[in-house]
Amino acid sequence: MEQWMNHPAMKSIDPAKLELIRLAAQQGKTGRNLAPVMLSLITNANRKGLRFTPEEVSLILEVLKEGKSPEEQAQIDRMMEMTRAVFRKHLG
Repeated sequence: MEQWMNHPAMKSIDPAKLELIRLAAQQGKTGRNLAPVMLSLITNANRKGLRFTPEEVSLILEVLKEGKSPEEQAQIDRMMEMTRAVFRKHLG
Protein backbone atom coordinates (compact mmCIF):
# COMPACT_ATOMS: atom_id res chain seq x y z
CA MET A 1 0.00 0.00 0.00
CA GLU A 2 2.81 2.43 0.77
CA GLN A 3 5.03 1.54 -2.19
CA TRP A 4 4.66 5.11 -3.44
CA MET A 5 6.60 6.26 -0.36
CA ASN A 6 9.65 4.59 -1.91
CA HIS A 7 9.24 6.52 -5.17
CA PRO A 8 12.57 8.25 -5.97
CA ALA A 9 10.90 11.66 -6.23
CA MET A 10 9.70 11.39 -2.63
CA LYS A 11 13.30 11.22 -1.34
CA SER A 12 13.64 15.01 -1.55
CA ILE A 13 10.74 15.68 0.83
CA ASP A 14 11.42 16.45 4.50
CA PRO A 15 11.02 13.31 6.69
CA ALA A 16 8.54 15.10 8.98
CA LYS A 17 6.39 15.89 5.94
CA LEU A 18 6.68 12.30 4.74
CA GLU A 19 5.31 11.09 8.07
CA LEU A 20 2.27 13.34 7.71
CA ILE A 21 1.79 12.08 4.14
CA ARG A 22 2.04 8.48 5.34
CA LEU A 23 -0.62 9.10 7.97
CA ALA A 24 -2.90 10.71 5.39
CA ALA A 25 -2.30 7.85 2.94
CA GLN A 26 -3.36 5.29 5.55
CA GLN A 27 -6.87 6.62 5.14
CA GLY A 28 -6.84 5.04 1.67
CA LYS A 29 -8.69 7.84 -0.06
CA THR A 30 -8.60 8.43 -3.80
CA GLY A 31 -10.12 10.81 -6.27
CA ARG A 32 -12.84 13.05 -4.91
CA ASN A 33 -12.37 11.65 -1.39
CA LEU A 34 -8.71 12.65 -1.46
CA ALA A 35 -9.50 16.39 -1.27
CA PRO A 36 -10.41 16.49 2.44
CA VAL A 37 -7.42 14.29 3.27
CA MET A 38 -5.00 16.57 1.41
CA LEU A 39 -6.49 19.71 2.96
CA SER A 40 -6.23 18.09 6.39
CA LEU A 41 -2.62 17.13 5.63
CA ILE A 42 -1.77 20.73 4.72
CA THR A 43 -3.57 22.08 7.79
CA ASN A 44 -1.84 19.63 10.14
CA ALA A 45 1.51 20.46 8.60
CA ASN A 46 0.86 24.19 9.08
CA ARG A 47 0.05 23.59 12.76
CA LYS A 48 3.42 21.88 13.15
CA GLY A 49 5.22 24.72 11.42
CA LEU A 50 5.71 22.77 8.20
CA ARG A 51 4.78 24.22 4.82
CA PHE A 52 4.20 22.08 1.75
CA THR A 53 5.18 23.91 -1.39
CA PRO A 54 2.79 23.74 -4.34
CA GLU A 55 5.46 21.66 -6.08
CA GLU A 56 5.55 19.15 -3.21
CA VAL A 57 1.77 18.81 -3.25
CA SER A 58 1.80 18.30 -7.03
CA LEU A 59 4.54 15.69 -6.68
CA ILE A 60 2.60 13.81 -4.00
CA LEU A 61 -0.54 13.76 -6.12
CA GLU A 62 1.36 12.71 -9.26
CA VAL A 63 2.93 9.79 -7.38
CA LEU A 64 -0.49 8.83 -5.99
CA LYS A 65 -1.88 8.70 -9.54
CA GLU A 66 0.49 5.92 -10.55
CA GLY A 67 -1.37 2.67 -11.14
CA LYS A 68 -4.81 4.26 -10.83
CA SER A 69 -7.59 3.93 -13.40
CA PRO A 70 -8.10 6.82 -15.86
CA GLU A 71 -11.21 7.84 -13.90
CA GLU A 72 -9.30 7.95 -10.61
CA GLN A 73 -6.48 9.87 -12.27
CA ALA A 74 -9.00 12.42 -13.59
CA GLN A 75 -10.44 12.81 -10.09
CA ILE A 76 -6.95 13.36 -8.70
CA ASP A 77 -6.30 15.94 -11.43
CA ARG A 78 -9.44 17.81 -10.34
CA MET A 79 -8.23 17.58 -6.76
CA MET A 80 -4.88 19.04 -7.82
CA GLU A 81 -6.67 22.06 -9.26
CA MET A 82 -8.59 22.54 -6.00
CA THR A 83 -5.35 22.28 -4.02
CA ARG A 84 -3.62 24.82 -6.26
CA ALA A 85 -6.55 27.19 -5.72
CA VAL A 86 -6.15 26.80 -1.94
CA PHE A 87 -2.42 27.55 -2.21
CA ARG A 88 -3.07 30.64 -4.32
CA LYS A 89 -5.63 31.84 -1.77
CA HIS A 90 -3.38 31.27 1.25
CA LEU A 91 -0.07 32.27 -0.28
CA GLY A 92 -1.10 34.93 -2.77
